Amino acid sequence: MTAELVRGQNHPLPQTRLEIRISAGNPIVAGATLGDERGTVHGAEWVAHPASPQLAGIEVPKQAAADHRLAVDLDAMPGHIHRVTVLLALPAGVGGPARFGVMAAPFVAVTGLDGTEIAGYTITDLDSESAVAALELYRRQGAWKVRAVGQGYAGGLAAMLHDQGLAEATDLAARINEAVARGMARSVAQPPPRPEGDGRVRTAAAGGGADPAPAGGGGDPVPAGGGADPAPAQPQTPSQQPLGAPAPGGPVNYEHPGRRTAAPPTPAPAAPPAAPGQPAQPVAGDASGWTMDERLYNQVWGMFEDLARTAAAYRSAVDFAESRMEQELDRVLSDPRTRVGPAADSARAEARAKHADLVEQARAALDRDLAQLTAEAEVVEPALPPAYARWDSPVWQAYQVPMEVPMALRVGDLHLPERTGLRIPMLVRLPLERGLWIDAGRSGGFDDGPADSGELRRLAADAAVAIAARLLAVYPAGEIAVHVIDPAGSAAGSFAPLVGSGALAEPPAAGAQGVSSVLAALTRRVDLVQMAVRSGATDALPPDLDTAEQLLIVHDFPHGFDDRAVTQLRYLADEGPAVGVHLMMVADREDARAYGPVLDPLWRSLLRLTPVADDHLADPWVGHAWTYEPSMVPPGSRVLDQVLGEAGRAAKALKAARARPSYGN
Repeated sequence: MTAELVRGQNHPLPQTRLEIRISAGNPIVAGATLGDERGTVHGAEWVAHPASPQLAGIEVPKQAAADHRLAVDLDAMPGHIHRVTVLLALPAGVGGPARFGVMAAPFVAVTGLDGTEIAGYTITDLDSESAVAALELYRRQGAWKVRAVGQGYAGGLAAMLHDQGLAEATDLAARINEAVARGMARSVAQPPPRPEGDGRVRTAAAGGGADPAPAGGGGDPVPAGGGADPAPAQPQTPSQQPLGAPAPGGPVNYEHPGRRTAAPPTPAPAAPPAAPGQPAQPVAGDASGWTMDERLYNQVWGMFEDLARTAAAYRSAVDFAESRMEQELDRVLSDPRTRVGPAADSARAEARAKHADLVEQARAALDRDLAQLTAEAEVVEPALPPAYARWDSPVWQAYQVPMEVPMALRVGDLHLPERTGLRIPMLVRLPLERGLWIDAGRSGGFDDGPADSGELRRLAADAAVAIAARLLAVYPAGEIAVHVIDPAGSAAGSFAPLVGSGALAEPPAAGAQGVSSVLAALTRRVDLVQMAVRSGATDALPPDLDTAEQLLIVHDFPHGFDDRAVTQLRYLADEGPAVGVHLMMVADREDARAYGPVLDPLWRSLLRLTPVADDHLADPWVGHAWTYEPSMVPPGSRVLDQVLGEAGRAAKALKAARARPSYGN
């Protein structure tokens, strides 16, 4: 039975291999400190944090997220460790709330590896604090217990670490915040963990080899699932009001769609029974969820997770084989009696043979898992709806303007070098939680892209148009408006499909005056909606205010921007997403280097994408460098004109219907 703890209450722990699950509603940093009998932390090496996520017996997430899972193996804790304190902190300098008092109360639960909850604690009464010591696991008479702490610190991470006796608390807090800022700027958005009760056979569990990230100490490895596991996928209700529109008698809703918390029904269709010893046959939609949209979304992220973990298992096995061979060869060479001669040659040959055998076994397991994932991808890809499908998918041939906003949007594909042909769709949740940055500068990952900077800039503008067109295609008519700032008119060719279809709210803004006009209008909109939502007076919004989602595409930044315009742009990036204003930058960061570090928070707040293949994105489990490829329209295809034309006609029809006078009965 679950124990619901209050501050100061303790509870025995019936097992030593645990998960600590955290839900906060907003991105937070999770970490842990190891303390002696008095709880003193004697050095930075006693702290598990995003820049150093593994210590003996514990593994913490590498990134800030709204939901976390920490893996704990108390049997692997060194004997001098008597306390494990779970720390929560708000990320500094990356936007978002500055104190816990304006957020929902964080919830922390201690569970078994099967998800069974042992104890839960809701941390209440927080106000100005930006860091909190949430739970404490401690030894008592040879057994472990958990205590609810809930001690907040207005001074943030540094004050919390200093309170636990860490001399270099300020320096370590700065390193943690910098690591989190870097991670938030380069990471794939947190996907949902596999829903509990999902009985389908997944590749990594079926034979993926060893867990990729063992704890640094004795005992069994800490489970790989102890990394930065993401927010749960919650099922969408069919009756959800369109985003950005006032609900009848209610406020404007710019939050993510409301989700039910009850367990979703058993997914359908079910996979046919597999032969004994064989993996189950893949089926599209074979994941938990209320709708096919959600089941496919969860299945795609399940494939992403499986590929990350099976590749990590393979790399870990190869590293182990190489380390073992080096140790055996070192032993041979370190003894003068066995350094030369037939015995030495035999020992070297035996070490190399063991290495080859281990690598061969790891490769066989990897190939088996990759084959199953490839088969699943071949089934799933043709079944994806427009929001998740490639531009060359036949689903676009029967495209119709949707009635509801989908859960997510495909912005490209991801793959790893172990199987470059296995592409996993990269999905971002809708509405967008953060802006997008299409990097028009040189890519750092590959040298075979276009050498001409003008060609790269054109590709970046084309990539932005493809994403904007997909957004227009998957939103209901009238539920999203697109604005373009192109100060010099240098991307007129790329933006022509948007202009010709009538999809833009107004023609692309040019010159300093055009930049100022668009930014002022959107800034005013953010201010008005913020005030209306906070005061609960959405019915008092001006009648000419467009309550639909707004997407602003900024091309060739910072050309045409003065200091005031730059300030407004940063404001839209920080405050806009919460009230339905989203930013897409098409820019080369080097062009804005004259601003120095002033713009660093802006770049970090955006999800960086590239118009050519680049390996700059990391997953939240094991931190692989994933190669990202943008979702571009095939050369010669008319799908973009077809889709934008249909969306434009639907928007015009809706506008005309709203303009007609209505007569009551």
